[in-house]
Amino acid sequence: MIEYRSDLLRLLSERGYIHQITDAPALDALVAQEIVPGYIGFDPTAPSLHVGNLVSVMLLRRLQQAGHKPIVLMGGGTGKIGDPSFKDEARKMASVETIGTNIASIRRIFERFLRFGDGPTDAVLLDNAQWLDALEYIPFLREVGQHFSVNRMLSFDSVKLRLDREQSLSFLEFNYMILQAYDFRELSRRAGCRLQMGGSDQWGNIVNGIELARRMDGTEVFGLTTPLITKADGTKMGKSVDGAIWLHEDQLPSYDYWQFWRNTDDRDVGRFLRLFTDLPLPEIARLEALEGAEINAAKLVLANEATALCRGRDAAEAAAETARRTFQEGAGGDSLPSLAVAGEINVVDALVRLGLAASKGEARRLIKGGGARVAGERVADEALMITVGSDPVRVSAGKKHHGLLTAG
Repeated sequence: MIEYRSDLLRLLSERGYIHQITDAPALDALVAQEIVPGYIGFDPTAPSLHVGNLVSVMLLRRLQQAGHKPIVLMGGGTGKIGDPSFKDEARKMASVETIGTNIASIRRIFERFLRFGDGPTDAVLLDNAQWLDALEYIPFLREVGQHFSVNRMLSFDSVKLRLDREQSLSFLEFNYMILQAYDFRELSRRAGCRLQMGGSDQWGNIVNGIELARRMDGTEVFGLTTPLITKADGTKMGKSVDGAIWLHEDQLPSYDYWQFWRNTDDRDVGRFLRLFTDLPLPEIARLEALEGAEINAAKLVLANEATALCRGRDAAEAAAETARRTFQEGAGGDSLPSLAVAGEINVVDALVRLGLAASKGEARRLIKGGGARVAGERVADEALMITVGSDPVRVSAGKKHHGLLTAG
């Protein structure tokens, strides 16, 4: 491990955030002597970010914890195009209204992880539509386009992947890397930003921005990327068999978010504690050393701490209590999804309306495969009608997902 002298790079290195840095000694010296604004960009393609974005959110949190200024850059401008990096096809165009709504929704997530305000290390949220929407095409081509080589742009892995697969890459998307580079240059001029961070797939875009700032303004800026975060089984962070793990409770109940972390593979516990919680490193080392059944204690800590950061301590404690009651006592809990029923309901409808199955077809397949239970009993008949009286009825999809039917 490289020995850094700055608090920031030591913190990022010890917790496993660093993959590449454009000029590590120079950045280390800079952040050791002054407050450095740094940014990460997020495209508002949905009302919520998901766990796959969480390492970037935590990276901004670490920046602030080390005494520097986080800039959350929302892609209100670039979001109208969509980042083509390592995508198989173009994203669907979102309306301006939808993009605005998504930005407002996503801001609520960052307010849980960062301290916003007017102070020197307080976070700010900016929207690149502020400068991109005002650009005039011909002046932009003359001023900025001259600094980009098409030959070099075609050599980037994010572009080559699409072309090698003979998948369409629109001229609109091809412009994305130029606009992202321009963002870095604008932020260095407007906000004194000296550092862009992102996932390893953004390395080429970040380098473009560094070179553009140097060529146009003579400004020295830096780039830092994080490694691709995968789970021990090789799958990407942010996805489960049931879909995306959203950071917003509007898209995913806190109980399900807690369960995602509780079900972490034994091999990932220590790494995820370092990346996704604020626990001190000595405590993480102690938890990581647990073996056998004792590792479950570390998973509970991970679930509680990760959920508390994203959803609040009360939500984490409620989810933990619901899990305890559900699995240890066979009872229900307030954090489980619930549905009020007048009299009775078909089991297929119950599974869908509780969010335990995405469709009636999926619910029927779940029943056929023996994965559906009502009050702990396996369901064999999709025509089953569930009668709901004064006591709630627990409906389960597999061993990990549960909901309650209550009298309504």
